[in-house]
Amino acid sequence: MSASPNVKPTRVEMELLCALWKLGTASIREIQESLPENRRLEYTTVQTVIYRLEQKGAVVRTKKIGNAHIFRPVVSRQSVAATLIDDFLGVFGGSPEPFVAHLVETGKISLKELKELEKIAKERDLK
Repeated sequence: MSASPNVKPTRVEMELLCALWKLGTASIREIQESLPENRRLEYTTVQTVIYRLEQKGAVVRTKKIGNAHIFRPVVSRQSVAATLIDDFLGVFGGSPEPFVAHLVETGKISLKELKELEKIAKERDLK
């Protein structure tokens, strides 16, 4: 999957991208049916959102089986996450401190996870 730096999915687009990342390739119906029952969108909504993702360059049609188009993601979860995180950090002037402080204060990150991040940062400085 190639990285497309301009793909900034909405929350619903992200849900459908996550479903497609799990499935690999899928029709609109398969994507819709893979959503959790309590979050299942109407077929036409999934169709509209997938077409929007296609326009953004996040997914492509790979083939057609009968009337169903089969889609696959062309952006990776990692590249989308990086774009969204960079945008988010931009709100704080690029500093991750307020974000990490919030994670620590709310207990959403453990000391073990912080130590792992420290290890990654040290390894990065060595390169």
